[in-house]
Amino acid sequence: MILTGFLFLLFFTGGSTSNYSANTELIDHQQKSNQSIEGEGSTSSYPNPHDNDHTRKDVMKPDPPDKCSYQDVLKHLNLSKNKDLYIMVRPVKHYKETTRVHLQMSMYGILDVREKDQAFVPYIWIYMGWQNQHIWWNPPDFCGLEKIVVPTEALWKPDLTIEEMTEKDKAPPVPFLTVRWSGKIEFRNDQMLVSTCKMQVYKFPFDIQSCSLSFKSVVYSDKEVKFEAILDSSKITRWSNDLMRTQYEWLFISMTVKETTVNNFSYNQSMIIYTIKMRRRSVLYIANFLVPVLFFFCLDLASFLISDSGGEKLGFKITVLLAVTVMQLILNEILPSSSDRVPLIAVYCIGMFGLMLLSLLETILVMHLVEKDSASQGDEAVKDQSLSEDCGDKDDKDNMHSYDGKVKKWTDCACVCDVSTDEPPSELLSVAKEGSSSHLTEESHALEKVSDELREMIKTLVPLLDSRKEEKPGYWTKVTKIINKCFFIFYATAASLFLIVIFSVWSTAADE
Repeated sequence: MILTGFLFLLFFTGGSTSNYSANTELIDHQQKSNQSIEGEGSTSSYPNPHDNDHTRKDVMKPDPPDKCSYQDVLKHLNLSKNKDLYIMVRPVKHYKETTRVHLQMSMYGILDVREKDQAFVPYIWIYMGWQNQHIWWNPPDFCGLEKIVVPTEALWKPDLTIEEMTEKDKAPPVPFLTVRWSGKIEFRNDQMLVSTCKMQVYKFPFDIQSCSLSFKSVVYSDKEVKFEAILDSSKITRWSNDLMRTQYEWLFISMTVKETTVNNFSYNQSMIIYTIKMRRRSVLYIANFLVPVLFFFCLDLASFLISDSGGEKLGFKITVLLAVTVMQLILNEILPSSSDRVPLIAVYCIGMFGLMLLSLLETILVMHLVEKDSASQGDEAVKDQSLSEDCGDKDDKDNMHSYDGKVKKWTDCACVCDVSTDEPPSELLSVAKEGSSSHLTEESHALEKVSDELREMIKTLVPLLDSRKEEKPGYWTKVTKIINKCFFIFYATAASLFLIVIFSVWSTAADE
């Protein structure tokens, strides 16, 4: 009986027991698939992003739609209890796997550029995204919730640093992270950086500066954390132009990005370098510095029309020279002292200062010659005045002398004093008659002869004396006029050549 029943069952099943074994393998496969999904009871059509094939064949019914809060997702991810598991180490299932961090930086504003301190102060936005292989949930199980926001202390994040940063970020950090259902973590933060930047001020104020910001990890090697740029240089430039709010005195030109690897002691590190290129707005410096110095030079050039006889010309030139010195002191406060080459604007100021200094020295020389000429004229006038006083002021006791003595004294005075040639000899004879009327008659003819001879001598000597008086002062006056003309031509020519050369070099260097 038992044998008959067994044969009947074998005939009914077709003589095979494979269905039972197949059912057993299907159950085992489902159990393994359920164990591979982190979290309790998560089944959906969403593929697990951490699976290698990213496909799932075991689709089960979703849980009842009563888990619709953020707390349910946190409980599912076990963040509320074992959060230390997520923040201690990199979120990878195998330590040889590399965490790829997608990085994007955009310029929001250029706050300051300090040439003296060689510092660059930008305001930037930073975006970072990486994969956490320990986090995943099925959005249909939680009413379609695809992302949550958690504090930054709850999850691991890359230790990002900027090599050029010299001061701590003054903007408050963003305290939250965005967690997506696929395990992707996103971090957005704004920073006001104070970074170093080597300034090239040779073409100041027509210079173009390039400042770099280098992002890398502090402790992780390139095999552990690798930074990757999201956008290329053209898209970053276009995006930053749209976001730019303030640019201080600069005009943002472009931004380039480069991925590289640097050696840090014993291991290599991944690095992304963003280079910001900007041009200085030079209109204000032209109006407040270059043009005033040029105006001072024009004033110095116009001072050649001032007379050299007084001291106004010398004082005017010194005042203009001091004004240029003040402009140089202001320039020294702007430009850094560690520049490789002397800036063109410093060469411009030094050239203007040197030309004005030569003009001042020429004025001092001309005024010295004019003063020397005036002194010689004063000496001649004093000498003539003293001689006329000697001839006119005689003591009355000379009338007691003999006639011969009086004639001798008169003849001496006549030779020295400036006697008019038109004076008749009768007046001279009357003086002799008053002294001794008795002897005048006898010697009148002889005295008339002497007076005629003296008159001829005076006619001959007076033109010679006058020409001698005018020759010496007139010589230095002519010399100063020649010096002024020659120096003015040289001054104008040298200044024109200097300005043409300096501005041509400036424009050529500005186009580089």
